[in-house]
Amino acid sequence: MSAKSIKPTLVDPAVGPAVESAAAGAAAPSAAAPDPFNLASLRLNPSFLMTGVKKLLTTVPVKRPSPQDFVRVHPAPEYRENFAMVDLKDDREEYLVQPAILPELANEVVYKTVFTAVNRQGVVSLWPIRLPAPDDRKTEWPRSAREAAELAMTRWIRMKANMSLGAYEITVAESVIADPVWPELSYADLVRIAFRERIITTLDHPVIKRLRGQS
Repeated sequence: MSAKSIKPTLVDPAVGPAVESAAAGAAAPSAAAPDPFNLASLRLNPSFLMTGVKKLLTTVPVKRPSPQDFVRVHPAPEYRENFAMVDLKDDREEYLVQPAILPELANEVVYKTVFTAVNRQGVVSLWPIRLPAPDDRKTEWPRSAREAAELAMTRWIRMKANMSLGAYEITVAESVIADPVWPELSYADLVRIAFRERIITTLDHPVIKRLRGQS
């Protein structure tokens, strides 16, 4: 057998073997780009899945419901209570007052029932409504507000002030709306959150000094 003749490879001395090798690699087809929709790469690791997540309730507004909101009121008696309160109208803030100091604040406090309410967005609030006083001529506002709160224990209602009438107008939702989901907190917890910085326990409280012109 005769040996096969091997054809020699010619190398251009001006280019050199390294450049020629790179040129040959550039001519080779490039690898396909990875598919961004590959399910194996998109699949979420089970360790990222969190179960038992619970939203913490850290803010409870103390206010009358917005006239644009449909609301419900908690029907359980343990979710409402009567309190002595100081109402700072200019600041739109209300303070709880310890009964022990009430004899010194006869002209500064009002007595209110504080109901637990929730709107359709699930925002829980405390709704104070003034208790009627024997010598109070302006009884239609608190009376109509209390009627609205009592009706809201079973129906979704909206309450709007009618200045000409001198009372609140009550609108009942016409469509069927699911019952509200109430928080698992007790009424005491809701009050503690809502009034955590607004409770008057002594006559040295800044609010009392302000009302008496002492500061």
